[in-house]
Amino acid sequence: MRSKKQEYVKELVEWGESIEASLTSIEQDTGEWKAWKKDFSDWKEKARDVSQQDTISDEDIQRLQLQAKKLLDVLQQFNTSEEHRATDSVPIGKHTLPPLPYSYDALEPYISKEIMKLHHDQHHQSYVEGLNEAEQQLQQLRKTGKNRLIRYWLRQQAFHGSGHFLHTIFWNSMSPNGGGKPKGDLLQRINRDFGSYSAFKRQFSEAAKSVEAVGWALLVWELRSGRLAIQTAEKHQQMALWDVIPILLLDVWEHAYYLQYDNKRGEYVDNWWNIVNWRNAEKRFNRVKNLTWELF
Repeated sequence: MRSKKQEYVKELVEWGESIEASLTSIEQDTGEWKAWKKDFSDWKEKARDVSQQDTISDEDIQRLQLQAKKLLDVLQQFNTSEEHRATDSVPIGKHTLPPLPYSYDALEPYISKEIMKLHHDQHHQSYVEGLNEAEQQLQQLRKTGKNRLIRYWLRQQAFHGSGHFLHTIFWNSMSPNGGGKPKGDLLQRINRDFGSYSAFKRQFSEAAKSVEAVGWALLVWELRSGRLAIQTAEKHQQMALWDVIPILLLDVWEHAYYLQYDNKRGEYVDNWWNIVNWRNAEKRFNRVKNLTWELF
């Protein structure tokens, strides 16, 4: 019978394989990228070897976790580099599932491994597939000039595309080292726009708990007003606020919490603050805080 440590390392291997699969669409031919891919492959093989050991020490696991974190930090630099953003785009119908920036069980006890695996690998994947199909069908309609089904496919694009884009932000809105309060310019802006951090947190929580049926709570930057705001969305795209940039997201669809919290959405929302990734929110805010339209 496999030990819990063996099962955990086995899951690390599976996580590594899912990341590798998600990187197939990235076209880079630099020496740094090739070196990173080799280092990641070596890490995965090391994890596989450790998973086969009869005895796995805490030091073995900590070493694998530390190496994985360093590799992910470098990967994020590749994904957010100016050169990559300026020269790359996603071809029509070729969106891919982004890797989780942590292991499936990294957010426990606040969000269970089972939920994260199901949420990421199945629910988010379905949005990616739905968006790709909608884009391909719309492209086909343009070629044929037959637009009888355009309303249907535009709705599919809105639903699945919003689901994919919001989840991609959502995974990075959380961290196993999260919690606490924001710092720097983001905290100052929250205090200015909401009166205090505690007032913001209270209203954001109430907004998340108030969503009818399924949807999201969002902290957004309003380009037309030049300030932060709280908004909710039903499903992914309904009752939403336009001309804004999301800074921090909370998914309150039932699949995000029901397996662990049953119908206690409020408990899920309250616990979520322990894993909020304020560092990511600060980075997003710092990139958009000077971006505004003419104010009205």
